[in-house]
Amino acid sequence: MQRITITIDDDLLETIDKISEQRGYASRSETLRDLVRDAVTREQAAVGGDTQCYAALTYVYEHETRDLSRRLTTTQHHHHDLSISTLHVHVDGHDCLEVAVLKGTVEEVKSFADSVTTQRGVRFGNLHIIPSEHGGDESVHKHS
Repeated sequence: MQRITITIDDDLLETIDKISEQRGYASRSETLRDLVRDAVTREQAAVGGDTQCYAALTYVYEHETRDLSRRLTTTQHHHHDLSISTLHVHVDGHDCLEVAVLKGTVEEVKSFADSVTTQRGVRFGNLHIIPSEHGGDESVHKHS
């Protein structure tokens, strides 16, 4: 591990300290390492269309929007090869929250996410992509 010195604006340092306190980091260094890791992950995901990845797609939708439930289900069935699991939560009398765990190439996952989150009645869509260092090779992770 390397030790570095950086110059940072007072306002930005205050923000880092707030994040550190809110999340319970032990030090500014831990906070900054985590923020940099997050930025690197986002950059990697933005670059490689053929890169294998895992992803979590979260979105809230109004279940009473005309044909929306059917359209979402059809979209999911057309991309069944990407789906690992889906969690469905009834938020209230109008809204549902879904979390879809996906596996595929960055390009496939982004395309699927766009086809879901751009539907009329879908709100709060967010895609979190985690590049796979091993190309999705199942044999890499073994349980004893």
